[in-house]
Amino acid sequence: MLTLGPAALGQNQNAAPKVKPGQEPKPEAQAAAQYPHGPGVFINHPFTQVTTAADTLLDDLEGRASDFFYDQASPRTGMVRDRAPKEGLAVTRVSSIAATGFGLTALCIAHKRNYLGKFECEQRVEKTLAFLLEDCPHEHGFLYHFIDMESGQRMFGCELSSIDTCWLLCGILTCRQYFAGNQRIEALATTFYRRIDWEWMMNGGTTLSMGWLPDQGFLTQRWDIYAELLVMYLLAIGSPTHPIPADSWLALQRPVVQFGGIDYISGVAPIFIHQYAHAWCDLRNMADLHANYFTNSIAATSAHQLWCLTMGRKFPWWDQNLWGLTASDSREGYRVWGGPPSMGDPDGTLVPCATGGSLVFMPAECSHVLLSMREQFKDKVYTRYGFVDAFQPHANWYGPDILGIDQGITMLMAENLRTGFVWEQFMKNPEVTHAMQLVQFHPDLNPMWAVR
Repeated sequence: MLTLGPAALGQNQNAAPKVKPGQEPKPEAQAAAQYPHGPGVFINHPFTQVTTAADTLLDDLEGRASDFFYDQASPRTGMVRDRAPKEGLAVTRVSSIAATGFGLTALCIAHKRNYLGKFECEQRVEKTLAFLLEDCPHEHGFLYHFIDMESGQRMFGCELSSIDTCWLLCGILTCRQYFAGNQRIEALATTFYRRIDWEWMMNGGTTLSMGWLPDQGFLTQRWDIYAELLVMYLLAIGSPTHPIPADSWLALQRPVVQFGGIDYISGVAPIFIHQYAHAWCDLRNMADLHANYFTNSIAATSAHQLWCLTMGRKFPWWDQNLWGLTASDSREGYRVWGGPPSMGDPDGTLVPCATGGSLVFMPAECSHVLLSMREQFKDKVYTRYGFVDAFQPHANWYGPDILGIDQGITMLMAENLRTGFVWEQFMKNPEVTHAMQLVQFHPDLNPMWAVR
């Protein structure tokens, strides 16, 4: 089963699913009156230390993820498979540009930590950037969500994706900084960024379109409500060639969800929307005119944990040792599910990257869950490349595949928790810091508590 984008799914993934009356997110202005300290404030400081056993697991996870991103990429083009079976050889040639963006970042980590040979990592980065720039089809610099990993040709009639091009660019810009001194990598990366026409993707509006189809034109859906979009807007505003207005940052809706006494900017969406931008962009102890988005993601993760524990009344295997649900495979196909509030009709499935992607927000709690999953279910869920996408232990169902974006978000967050390496490299990009200045990010000098 493929992790398809909005056009391929025939739906707007950013549209709010139906919820019960009274559970709708509140507009930011209305929420501000109720929460004078701003959304995302959570008074309990998360435990920041992880056990030795958990740290050993994270190191092993990163090594296995490195193997995935090297083994499951084309040696000629560097494009990374969307997914691979947990056992046996992969036969699909379906590549995800998002997985490739994570994979480029993974090569930097693997090079630094000696998970893979340093020469092999740097050579693979060069080949990937050269293919993307010189041979891979594009439109105004944007790439299709799913492509053939050998030819680069569009697959499944999928959309030219603004957000997935963003994840690819994040990996490219991380490589530009980490491999500074390699003039070919620097030149290819910079040229790729300069080619992207963010103004075109605005399609005459105040926010970015979700994508474009050659036979239909721009998708009607826009990135206009808070989601995983923060870093995409920063890259677009900071573009050296085709910047969009800084006012587009203000055009984004920031609805507020409240659950269990915790309030945070979110809308109704899976927990991954609070993870992806933070994998690269270091927003710790920073705030704009609206919120401290790092503490907002801590609050969202805390609310998600609490929601999972309340759902334990329905799914008794969900407890403090086993929790976490985000968009994933299921026994019946791909599902966009999560909470709070409950969306997508959860069936008790657990998704390891729900906690893996939140490691930097609740280090002790999330690493404990990953350790528990491995200890309780062993090789049913923990494989040659790390955790399977999803599993439902009560039904004795264990997902057969490893997904690139799952391994990517878990690997990057594990490394950021342990060393801050990805944050350090990505934030060296002057376009990002310039954009943050334009949208008035500033040190959060008086948070309810400081992030260490």
